[in-house]
Amino acid sequence: MAATSAASSISIGSTLSRATSLPQSRAQVVNFNYSLPTFTTALRSSSSSLLSGPDSSSFTKSLRGSVMKSQKTDTKPYGLNINASYKVAVLGAAGGIGQPLSLLIKMSPLVSTLHLYDIANVKGVAADLSHCNTPSHVRDFTGPAELADCLKDVNVVVIPAGVPRKPGMTRDDLFNINAGIVKTLVEAVADNCPNAFIHIISNPVNSTVPIAAEVLKKKGVYDPKKLFGVTTLDVVRANTFVAQKKNLKLIDVDVPVIGGHAGITILPLLSKTKPSVSFTDEEIEKLTVRIQNAGTEVVDAKAGAGSATLSMAYAAARFVESSLRALDGDGDVYECSFVDSTLTDLPFFASRIKIGRNGVEAVIESDLQGLTEYEQKALEALKAELKASIEKGVAFANKPAN
Repeated sequence: MAATSAASSISIGSTLSRATSLPQSRAQVVNFNYSLPTFTTALRSSSSSLLSGPDSSSFTKSLRGSVMKSQKTDTKPYGLNINASYKVAVLGAAGGIGQPLSLLIKMSPLVSTLHLYDIANVKGVAADLSHCNTPSHVRDFTGPAELADCLKDVNVVVIPAGVPRKPGMTRDDLFNINAGIVKTLVEAVADNCPNAFIHIISNPVNSTVPIAAEVLKKKGVYDPKKLFGVTTLDVVRANTFVAQKKNLKLIDVDVPVIGGHAGITILPLLSKTKPSVSFTDEEIEKLTVRIQNAGTEVVDAKAGAGSATLSMAYAAARFVESSLRALDGDGDVYECSFVDSTLTDLPFFASRIKIGRNGVEAVIESDLQGLTEYEQKALEALKAELKASIEKGVAFANKPAN
């Protein structure tokens, strides 16, 4: 099979990404003929003019790249042979994030099987998604008794499970409920698919990722390269807000975001925005604060009806697609993520990373070099809060069972 137009597809994640010929998947081929109009055909035709920039960081572009990578030249018009080869599990699939996230993952041509788990109401979600004419086979799993089967032989586990934020609620308020949920789910992951990539979405990420790490350590299966706190939404927001403020073409904008995933621990490095753009001190202050408080902006706008579910699903799907591309052999995958890190004196830190088949291949140290005075002060200021959140997660994971 030839990878059609592979050299023209651009990987997502950061400005370090370059146009590259993507390696052909060696996985089992799942034949799936789409009827016209198809999602992939529409995506390629409608987005071709928009997705030709050299430094895209959009989920859509990543998905288009994967579609083009997987397409085989065929004598049948619009007939696609998809190299769908990866099994993904979404834990918390019936929730406000889980449902749109599962839909976006269902659209990926790299997914052969999509497992949806929740404690209730997941059968209907699976039935609905199973009608979408994309390659992946959808299965539903309800309750703890079916969790092990859900996780068997899974390549990527995505955990959006937990309660959402409500007006007046901080991420820390979510801790006692969501910490227990994450602990239980990661224990099951450790027992059933210890080699899977684990994507933690459940807030507060600054604490739930350390909880997951401690659980995996106790089980003897901790691989720091395969545990990711999903902070992609901070990057998505930073890119969007900067593009709007500076009237830039959104697809060209890339702003690295470091630190953590709550309040002042979120630090957009506006001085490293690509393409290069200048900001006044006032603009820097306002943009930084807006990016840090963007989740609250949505919670308040929904007036008690929910939190940032749709944008979070979009960002999480982008990170899933990046992970799948890395697993499939794409050697040019970069994202920001909250990971086990030696970049600072903190044990976990969000920064730009390179992802490969075995997980984190490199942390991009250069992002922390040459910071402005404002960014350096903000970096030092966030450390105390981030340290406390990490320690809170570690303490929770290690407290004796009642």
